Amino acid sequence: MSDMTPETVRHLAELARIALSEDEVSRLAGELSAIVDSVEAISKVAVADVLPTSHPVPLGNVFRDDVVGPTLTQAQALAGAPDHDGSRFRVTAILGEQA
Repeated sequence: MSDMTPETVRHLAELARIALSEDEVSRLAGELSAIVDSVEAISKVAVADVLPTSHPVPLGNVFRDDVVGPTLTQAQALAGAPDHDGSRFRVTAILGEQA
């Protein structure tokens, strides 16, 4: 078990500029000891021939290829518009713009 003393916790808190009460120092000494022990245990298991990874399985491109398909004609696109001028959609002015 690692030796995370209250003095070490106070020193770390000072370096991080965190104000801790004595109750927090006592509690964190135990918690930080458990964290350090866990990291040490993992370090013992890790071997040099295992490459670090960010994902357990390789990632691939999930996008499909773009394929040109049938499109609407200009008249079909404007057919459902509430207002148009024959070639473009007509919308109300925004941001104080004048038509």
